[in-house]
Amino acid sequence: MSRRRRAVKRNVPADPRYQSQLVAGLINLVMQRGKKSVAERIVYGAFERVSEKLEKGDPVDLLLGALENVRPKLEVKSRRVGGATYQVPVEITYERQQSLAFRWMVDAAKKRKGVPMGEALAQEIIDAYNNTGGVVKKKEETHKMAQANRAFAHLRW
Repeated sequence: MSRRRRAVKRNVPADPRYQSQLVAGLINLVMQRGKKSVAERIVYGAFERVSEKLEKGDPVDLLLGALENVRPKLEVKSRRVGGATYQVPVEITYERQQSLAFRWMVDAAKKRKGVPMGEALAQEIIDAYNNTGGVVKKKEETHKMAQANRAFAHLRW
């Protein structure tokens, strides 16, 4: 890790259909080998399926609701003190919460074998919106790990 200076945050241009930077970030995470049009097709198809199944309004609002249920507030980081390594619970910044939630959702969708990516992503968003599924379980495991190691919170840096 470089100690010179902080990395400059780049602005992600909003996606063409929903004018949302959130959706653009999701598209960029789904994208593989630079095939952005394929990733857009997958994400927009997933949004259509989500709005059909949940019969609510705007898919971006549904995505926000799903993200709210998936975002972790704490995580553990390894800290070496006097030859021993401790798992120290640390609060996470909002940007990292968002990126972890998106990453977990896309990874969980990729792990669903035998299902097209658009359908798998739609299922993950629906599960996250309903506060069920593997991604919510992963968030709870992360919080549980942080709770179990809160005795080492004084080692925070």
